[in-house]
Amino acid sequence: MSIATKKPRVFSIKKITNTSFWVLVVLLAIAIGLYPLTFLEVNHNEGLLAQKTPELLANPFWSIAFYTHISLGGFSLLIGWLLFLKKFRTKKLHLHRLIGKVYIIAVLLSSITGLFVAYYATGGIIAKTGFSGMSIAWFACTYMAYKAIRNKDILKHERWMIRSYAVTFTGVTFRLWMPFLIIAFQLDFLEAYPINAWVSWIANLFVAQWLIRKRFGRTSRNPA
Repeated sequence: MSIATKKPRVFSIKKITNTSFWVLVVLLAIAIGLYPLTFLEVNHNEGLLAQKTPELLANPFWSIAFYTHISLGGFSLLIGWLLFLKKFRTKKLHLHRLIGKVYIIAVLLSSITGLFVAYYATGGIIAKTGFSGMSIAWFACTYMAYKAIRNKDILKHERWMIRSYAVTFTGVTFRLWMPFLIIAFQLDFLEAYPINAWVSWIANLFVAQWLIRKRFGRTSRNPA
């Protein structure tokens, strides 16, 4: 009678790396997703708002757009990563759908108000067009994800959701690129800011496309 030997558990370096990557993404998403709460008792003479004119800060339309943009943007960043959990999606499909609907509404409203806020962005025309491009890309990717799932095209929906959340994650990467640009290229804030308005979201879309190719292979080459 032979005794069955238990195979030793093999820890894959690739699996550990992937897990570490997603843990980092989630931690950063939660940290920055809660950042808009700091604007509840904000001092207009400090931080981002210090660059704005008193006339703009007193504009009710800008204020509504600004606070809608940052609050819903932070909220979408905070909940969006939950949509990529396979086990959660399988076991709690109804919650996955609910979170997905809330995420899409939050992103669409935040991107629309973000387009208005971009017109008044600090940093001149380069920053304004950069933030406008981000808002348009954010809206387009999210709308394509919504349209795909309405057509019951799950693979296409997943690909566009990866792109959508990549743009959502600009809330994180914008804050990481800024000190890098300032330190690495010896730029001051007003020089780095307009560059960051482009780099922070375009780089994310390149990473998203790499993840799509890695996950879906040839299926990711199907025309969108």
